[in-house]
Amino acid sequence: MHVNQQGGKTRRMFRARERRWGSLPAAVLLGAALAWCGGALLAAEKPAAEEARRVLIVTGEDYPGHKWKATTPVLQQQLERDQRLRVDVLQDLTKLAAAPLADYDVVVLHFKNYDPQTPGRQGLDNLQQYVEHGGGLVLVHFACGAFQEFDRDFEKLVGRVWNPKLRGHDPRGKFRVDIAAADHPVTRKMQAFETDDELYTCLAGDTPITVLATAVSKVDKKTYPLAFVLSPGKGRVFHCVLGHDVQALEGDGVGELFRRGAAWAARLDAEKE
Repeated sequence: MHVNQQGGKTRRMFRARERRWGSLPAAVLLGAALAWCGGALLAAEKPAAEEARRVLIVTGEDYPGHKWKATTPVLQQQLERDQRLRVDVLQDLTKLAAAPLADYDVVVLHFKNYDPQTPGRQGLDNLQQYVEHGGGLVLVHFACGAFQEFDRDFEKLVGRVWNPKLRGHDPRGKFRVDIAAADHPVTRKMQAFETDDELYTCLAGDTPITVLATAVSKVDKKTYPLAFVLSPGKGRVFHCVLGHDVQALEGDGVGELFRRGAAWAARLDAEKE
């Protein structure tokens, strides 16, 4: 009954339109039809807005000189300046082993653990599976030393790891960050910038990486990678050793680099914020 009533209503509406339009010139009717079709076509072709991506910052432990309680809110604010990134924070490393990482598009490591059991082998396994199945990963500063107890496996996942046998970094101070890959989506159109930070000279590993940003040490005059990417399995990893403290993270260049890196890891247009 409902279908029949609706059908009758449709026919009555059509006859009413027929009576209204019947006296109009054919050219007007044709123009109206073409305009309607063109509008519908444009609407169909208009690209949908990019969906927001979920980001999880994992923190809660670090070297005493790294004040994660102070830097985490700054890191969150920097990332959320890209309105497509929605950030949650996990401060309990014991939960990483069973955390539902698949609910997120990007996981940001912002810790250095000193207890081999926290988050432990299961925490690394959860993270590896997440990335290899297509998840995005971002490492901040001393996160290159997270999972040091599983160095080789961790290196394959993140490209380079902290080697405590090497000189740690230059004295804290100002230096220029140079863009090494002007054609990569993360750093395309970015210009060199100055930062006040620690220039890490302690990274080791031979996993293939694409270096995006570098700096020259004032101590030994060598060039060191500061930001790079790799793609383990189906995932994307952006690794940047900048961001020692609040002052370093608040810098415009550093903030832009982390935002772009997170957007790229989340498979967004890194240039668009």
